[in-house]
Amino acid sequence: MPSSARAPASPAHGYVPLVEVRRGGTVESVHFGAIAVVDAGGRAIASVGDPATSVVLRSTAKPVQVLPLLDSEAAERFGFSEEEIAVMIGSHGGEPFHVGAVRSILKKTGLDETALQCGAHAPNHKPSARELRRLGREPSALHNNCSGKHAGMLALAVHLGAPVTAYLDPAHPVQALIRSRLEALAGLGPGAMGTGIDGCSAPTFVMPLGSLALLYARLAAGAGDAGTPDAAARRAVAAMRCHPEMIAGTDRLCTDLIRKGRGGLIAKIGAEGMYGLACERDGRSIGIALKIADGEGQRARFSAALEALLQLGALSAGDAAALRERYVGDVRNHRGLKVGTIATTFALARGML
Repeated sequence: MPSSARAPASPAHGYVPLVEVRRGGTVESVHFGAIAVVDAGGRAIASVGDPATSVVLRSTAKPVQVLPLLDSEAAERFGFSEEEIAVMIGSHGGEPFHVGAVRSILKKTGLDETALQCGAHAPNHKPSARELRRLGREPSALHNNCSGKHAGMLALAVHLGAPVTAYLDPAHPVQALIRSRLEALAGLGPGAMGTGIDGCSAPTFVMPLGSLALLYARLAAGAGDAGTPDAAARRAVAAMRCHPEMIAGTDRLCTDLIRKGRGGLIAKIGAEGMYGLACERDGRSIGIALKIADGEGQRARFSAALEALLQLGALSAGDAAALRERYVGDVRNHRGLKVGTIATTFALARGML
């Protein structure tokens, strides 16, 4: 797989410099990471760093975690809307329309928020958090950014007649179906993924970065490992594209990328510097998987993602620059003076899309 990184990969982790923070002409900080670009047929398109580097998926798994529910026809049984399917995929901001959608999912399955085992935190959407405080209300599990995913898991448990209270157990039928779907789309054998516990208490999974890129390429293609149609994947991706506000929310990069990106771009962040992206170019689907080694979630991750999408032709130069200004910007001090810059340091192969 070709690489144009400016420094050799770390032998321990396969990471290379992706983003530099510069002050007064001096490189003050460096964020290392890795990027893999793969098409739906498994062909390596480009990489920076080592695509074999193992990564924890965190919320980049969400577009696949919803697939067993769609496979099972539970969505038809409970009458879920496309907005509700999208919020099951999202890491939402806890805005009122997010909370309302999650509450609706639970109501349709005969449950309420007490069934959620994701824990509570304040809305990530700051105006929504301020409004809760103004009203003197405490945040609930509905405001958790993963509550949509959990509501979807609960709905599948109800549909399967499986124990609702144990839906997060790695051996639960819901989690077994999710694991199988992830491994298949990523081109991995049964039991090949490592596991861990996510911030929301659900199982999370470990796979090579290149396998995550393949997974996203196949999602965008709506096809399995043999190129066979995958109706559930097509529906999940369509929900993301039609309702990007449910994937993240107001003033969130994932939502803006889906709205502005070329080739039906989809985007899903994950904690600790993860990003999964995919688009269609010239009749084929490509997946892009990104990991920032130190887990930084904004200036490095967003800079690297925007630059990769620009180089791959999935964003126009104007849109990439506008999104970079909005979500990254420059280094400024407490007086608002520009005192430094944040710049990417990698090049992907060009002219392939």
